[in-house]
Amino acid sequence: MIDLERDGDVFVLRMQGGENRFDVGLLAALDGALHTVEASEGAAALVTTGSGKFYSTGLDLEALADGGAARGREVLARMHALFARLLAFPTATVAALNGHAFAGGAMLALAHDFRVMRRDRGYFCLPEVDLATGRPLTPGMYALIDARLERATFHEALVTGRRYPAPEAVTRGIVHEAVPEDAVLPRAIEMARALAGKDRATLGALKRGLFGSALQALTSVSS
Repeated sequence: MIDLERDGDVFVLRMQGGENRFDVGLLAALDGALHTVEASEGAAALVTTGSGKFYSTGLDLEALADGGAARGREVLARMHALFARLLAFPTATVAALNGHAFAGGAMLALAHDFRVMRRDRGYFCLPEVDLATGRPLTPGMYALIDARLERATFHEALVTGRRYPAPEAVTRGIVHEAVPEDAVLPRAIEMARALAGKDRATLGALKRGLFGSALQALTSVSS
């Protein structure tokens, strides 16, 4: 489901479940991997990536519907906790977008400090307006996206469900760099390694101060 390996000071977390849809199993595995990184000693940074043509397409809506209300609440709570943990993570984090980042997968990418995207294939998309599920974004999701995207881009992405290719995602401030396929992970690792020596306690405190409102929304019961 996931693989976590260490490349010098950089931990590389690979999601290996196809579209990497969020269910209880994947969310628990991701949380466990983050715990491993946090428990490590010395300089460290984190890079996450997917496999094939997908980074992540977000919630597994079929599993969510089949699991009943209690399972749905558990999945959403775990997802919010993951976003909050990444947003305030005490090391630098870089999302290496090897392919499509949709819905919750796009939000996962936004929870990282930096994003590197494959130039020639893959989209960043918030498609909820086209899903017709009757499930709007939660306050925590709104707060996360609002903390990362300019308001005009946020508005356009939500009301149109537009799919942003990498070059446009760069110009709109959604991702930081667009590079060829074979450079996505190496560039993300390079960016992460340059920041691996930052003091963890200070970095975590700075992020909590910077994203206090979003963190409160993500961790509140009302999310």
